[in-house]
Parts: sequence; structure tokens; C-alpha cells
Amino acid sequence: MSSDDDALLAEQMAYYRAAAAEYDRPYAELEELQRLLAVVDDLPVSGDVLELACGTGQWTPKLAARALSVTAVDAAAEVLTIARARTPFPNVQFLQADLFEWQPPRRYDTVFFAFWLSHVPPTRLPDFWNTVAAMLAPGGKVIFIDDGPAAVASEEGVTDGLVPTVLRQLDDGSQYRIVKVFHDARALTGDLTALGWTVRVRALDGSIIGIAEPPAGPT
Repeated sequence: MSSDDDALLAEQMAYYRAAAAEYDRPYAELEELQRLLAVVDDLPVSGDVLELACGTGQWTPKLAARALSVTAVDAAAEVLTIARARTPFPNVQFLQADLFEWQPPRRYDTVFFAFWLSHVPPTRLPDFWNTVAAMLAPGGKVIFIDDGPAAVASEEGVTDGLVPTVLRQLDDGSQYRIVKVFHDARALTGDLTALGWTVRVRALDGSIIGIAEPPAGPT
């Protein structure tokens, strides 16, 4: 990754640390997010679950209700503090780790991430999906939820290019650039299929919901 990408990802991390106290506001204000949370009940979440970029734990209780166990990982200690308070379940473990560097010591039946894929630079996507494949136990699935292209209308400072970005402002007026890729369901399906994945991606309320199985190969 280039030094520019490193700087951008560092700024993205700084944003999510600083934004922890404001992070949950959209979940209280936007009906479409409440509908998305309810969708988890109809998704094939099962067994031992790994949640990447768990944030403040909005999704973690939903996963815990369906799973044998949940390992929820995020790089920001500030959001993990909120997530732990929200999810006092005995089958949930929280870990702080940089998802661009972390390798789990075991494999999982389900890998889940909500609103994380859009923050992965496009240049990192093949490596990211290879890493996720290595996290899955035989027969395991990836489930992901994210913003679709329509969400760009609600963002400020949108830039295209090799690594698309948006500008986020906090209540104190501070501003941060973050990676934000608004994946189209059809294009993402094609990209993952080209990498050997079996994937189904559908749209809901301007968001995308995907279920993916990794390429066949040695386990």
C-alpha cells in the first residue's frame, strides 16, 4: 500500500475513534437502519461467528442471538467500550485489532461485517477477500451489509479516484477524510465471482446485503 493510503487509513481510524460518542445517532434516527438490523434474523448466521469492524456493537446482539459464539473485532478502543456495555452476553468476546493486519488463531462458520467493506480501499480488496476466505471453516459463509450507490447523495466532499473518499465532520467541527466505496450490487457480484467466490448480493433501501461462499480449495 502507498504512503498516501497509509495516511488515509490512519485518518479513517482517527475519525472512528473520535466519532465513538456520535456513532449510534443514525441508528436512532433512520428507519432504514432499523429495518436493516431486523434483516439479520433472516440471514444464515450460525455456529461460531466472527464479526469484523463491530463498531459500537449495534449488530453484535443480533448475531449473538443466532450464534454459538461471537468474536467481535474492531481497531478502536472507544467504540469497543460502548459495544461491551451494549452486549453483556456470555457467548461474545471483543478484541481490539487492526483488521488490515490481524489474523485470527482459528476459523469460523460465519464471518459478518456491516458497513466495513466500503471502507476497504479498492486496491486492497483481493487481499481482503483472500484473508476472509482463510478465516472461514469448511462450509462457512460470509455475510455483509453496506451502503449502495444511492448513499453517495448523503455524503459531503465525495472524491473519486483510485481510493474514493468522503469528508466527515463531527459535532466539534473537526473534519476527517475516510475511504468510502459505494459498491453496486451487480458490479460487486462480478468482482467477487472473478475472484472465485459464489455470491448473491441484493439491494434493500439503498443498501446492499450479500452472502458469499469462498472459492473451493485446500482447507
